[in-house]
Amino acid sequence: MPNGILVIDKPAGWTSMDVCAKLRGILKERRIGHGGTLDPMATGVLPVFVGRAARAVEFAEKGDKEYLAGLRLGLVTNTQDVTGEILEERPVSLSREALEAALPQFTGPIQQVPPMFSAIKREGKKLYELARAGREVHRDPRPVTIHALELLEQTGPAEWLLRVRCSKGTYVRTLCHDLGQALGCGGCMSALRRTVAAGFTLDQAVSLERVQEEGEALLLPTDRFFERYPALHLTAPRQEHLCRNGNPLPAEGLAPGTYRVYGQDGAFLCLSRWEAGRLISIKNFF
Repeated sequence: MPNGILVIDKPAGWTSMDVCAKLRGILKERRIGHGGTLDPMATGVLPVFVGRAARAVEFAEKGDKEYLAGLRLGLVTNTQDVTGEILEERPVSLSREALEAALPQFTGPIQQVPPMFSAIKREGKKLYELARAGREVHRDPRPVTIHALELLEQTGPAEWLLRVRCSKGTYVRTLCHDLGQALGCGGCMSALRRTVAAGFTLDQAVSLERVQEEGEALLLPTDRFFERYPALHLTAPRQEHLCRNGNPLPAEGLAPGTYRVYGQDGAFLCLSRWEAGRLISIKNFF
């Protein structure tokens, strides 16, 4: 059965789950999960974990992400992007310098109120379900981190392109909305393309059409996602036996930290943590 990672360049109009469903049909494998939701209007990097690699999804969702975002000033919508119902339209007369001067207040650790059109649950329902029913409920601000916020270029009379590098849980459309409010003219997100997620970049991304043609040949090995950790190769049969049965491995002389553990045949077995003279499995992939 197929096991590994596909970095998909998600097309516009598809949900992340649509992509997973399509890949289940192509690869004939039901164990498929993605590493970070993209809204239907968004495109770009969507890491998809297939087969045993699906066990890595919980790690992929935690990483930082990078986006190219279109900012439309003078327009406020109920979804905080151009697909929503228009609530306000205002004239815009703003220089590049004025926009750049507003960016520092949205850089670093900030508080962000999640939008009503999101999948966060309240009262047993997703917020977007309540919003579509005409309801708005209180949402507590959440801490997120904007590691980098850069104004790249002006693309229209009231359109600008931003580069955003941010932590998990950041809503880029809310960032655009809040930036518009701070500037006094309102704003929303007009486009979104993810360029980095889970350490993977657009250069590594492939289209669904290409997966349809080439299938499993495009799968990256699961351990590619954990390359930042040092590799440890087991040399004794008893070590591998203990590892495959979920037991801690006696191991001396290692530095504390996380390791990629490989079997005698070179197969990636697990991600393990070394402490107090033992290797303890964090997640198995055999």
